[in-house]
Amino acid sequence: MGFRIIKTAIATLMAILVSDACGVTGPLSAGILAVLGVDVTRKRSLKTVSARFFASLLGLFFACILFELLGFHYWVLAIYILIAFPAITRANFKEGIVTSSVVVFRVFGSAEVSTDVIVTQVELLVIGLGSAMLVNMVYMPPASEQMTSIRRRVDEQFSKIFRQIALTLRDPSYVWDGHELIAAGKAIQSGKEAASREMENQVLHPDESWTIYFYMRKEQLESIQNMLQLISHVYQKLPQADDVAELFEQLSRDVTEENYTGRTEKLLVALEKEFKEMELPATREEFEVRSAILQLIRELGQYLKIAKKNKTPAPGKLRKPSAGS
Repeated sequence: MGFRIIKTAIATLMAILVSDACGVTGPLSAGILAVLGVDVTRKRSLKTVSARFFASLLGLFFACILFELLGFHYWVLAIYILIAFPAITRANFKEGIVTSSVVVFRVFGSAEVSTDVIVTQVELLVIGLGSAMLVNMVYMPPASEQMTSIRRRVDEQFSKIFRQIALTLRDPSYVWDGHELIAAGKAIQSGKEAASREMENQVLHPDESWTIYFYMRKEQLESIQNMLQLISHVYQKLPQADDVAELFEQLSRDVTEENYTGRTEKLLVALEKEFKEMELPATREEFEVRSAILQLIRELGQYLKIAKKNKTPAPGKLRKPSAGS
């Protein structure tokens, strides 16, 4: 937000100075149009600036007809709004309603519909909105450092979650409030939003690696929630639970690694083999708990498949996110 204010100040000053240097009447209006034209991303800037420009031309068209037919009266402005605003919205230029109003009100203030007045308004539009788009396109702060920071927060929360799962498996009476799940969810959402902004800033060759990474973490968080439902059925202390706890302790270390290590996967394969060789449960309670543990390790396998499927892409100019575990 702070950087957007700086861009707005630069675009406004540029629009006013250019309008004044070109001798266009009402250079301050160009500054107002520049303020309305500054946006948060390059793609969004292209879209909104074009919408505002064409909405203003459409508004001028309706205004000139109404002012010529009905004159320059305040009630004519109300009729203009009733007619022009729906038409602008239907033309998919809704973002330009305010901009078009600025232009039309200037025409109304001049109390004259002439070629000079219309040309002046178009010049102000081109200079004001053009200055805003130029500032937007020239520089946008890279979000890679921000997303790297968010990624570390997500990885740290995942690591804490896995340690808590290991503690719960070793001691079914252990109480965990689960606040790490909420923190991880918020961090993932922040990362998705930052990745989306970064994509909109890359007009020609968008890099989807960050978007893929945070989407992967969202899928994995859903998998973790499934695991927790299964863990709630592990109400009895069993040796098999200790074995699975070791898996989650290993995973708590692997999840912060730069790349997919595969260590947890190897331990999981070995444990699944041991499960097949174990004797059948002797009691109903043991059957229920061991069944939940077996489903748990299968869900863990799904979690690891998601990580493995989204390995780190080949290193490029910018540092890419890694799948980790």
